Amino acid sequence: MAGGIQPSSSRGRGRMRRHTMADINVTPFVDVMLVLLIVFMVTAPMLTVGVAVDLPKTRAPALGQDREPLSITVRSDGTIFLQKEQIPQAALIDKLKAISANGYEQRIFVRGDTKANYGKVMEVMGVLAASGFTRIGLVTDVVKPDPR
Repeated sequence: MAGGIQPSSSRGRGRMRRHTMADINVTPFVDVMLVLLIVFMVTAPMLTVGVAVDLPKTRAPALGQDREPLSITVRSDGTIFLQKEQIPQAALIDKLKAISANGYEQRIFVRGDTKANYGKVMEVMGVLAASGFTRIGLVTDVVKPDPR
């Protein structure tokens, strides 16, 4: 027993010498780690980049990505956002070409609100395709299948 009291034979009769305890108490460490785990689990879903839109629902599975994709959002009122920055449609291609000049060859995701004009979303996709961007995808929310 490392923390017990043992008699010392070198100091005379009846004297006790304490030994230092070499055990590490890991309980506070585990408590802190569990609190951090809970904090990260709660905040991780809130870290998505983008503008709040009501996406259409679909049963298609999500695509796996290595890097953060570029997202273009079309809101219900027709405003266009590149990531979180509002941008006029005329300046969209110039910005995307500047980004792609830096070696960005990732897919571009178009997010259209369910109340957005279908023609406006298709117009944005047409402008992207006409400018040479071929890796364009539409973003939807996933609907859980019926358990029947």
